[in-house]
Amino acid sequence: MAEQIQTALTILRRKQVEAATGLSRSTIYARIKNKTFPAAIQLGPRAVGWRAGDIEAFLAFPASFRVEG
Repeated sequence: MAEQIQTALTILRRKQVEAATGLSRSTIYARIKNKTFPAAIQLGPRAVGWRAGDIEAFLAFPASFRVEG
């Protein structure tokens, strides 16, 4: 339970997401636009991050991942 909470609260920065997924910056943003990658959350005026849980969900099934909504 505590591990799930920690994962839900962890924010990954772009370099960490690139390392975890093996995707380049341009591919990540292209996939966000196509709704096949989790959207970033705004952390500040010039900073974004991704929820670790969203990236884990993507990594579980990267070829079939779709953002709902």
